[in-house]
Amino acid sequence: QVQLVESGGGLAQPGGSLRLSCEASGSIFNIYAMRWYRQAPEKQRELVAAISLGSTTNYADSVKGRFTISRDNAKKTVYLQMNSLKPEDTAIYYCNADIRPTFSIRSADYWGQGTQVTVSS
Repeated sequence: QVQLVESGGGLAQPGGSLRLSCEASGSIFNIYAMRWYRQAPEKQRELVAAISLGSTTNYADSVKGRFTISRDNAKKTVYLQMNSLKPEDTAIYYCNADIRPTFSIRSADYWGQGTQVTVSS
């Protein structure tokens, strides 16, 4: 069994910062790309940031220069540092990763349960 558990969401003021974490656990052979998505009310889920196994990153245009994705492979954890937050960043943030479990020869797509981020004064 493989799980992704997010933490670090909450309420922030406009211009403030939050740091999200997502830890993978379970029977893991390897973790490849890791990503953060978000879904605002009545909107489609969108990719916010992604990081490859080799730490190549890419970002949605809306968060470039404000958000930073990073990973600690030893801790099986991906982070999203969010600075200069705006009300339009309000959403549920989901962690996603391509993981090869120990019990499979193939990787699969895994999702966390989501963490709420609210930006409001």
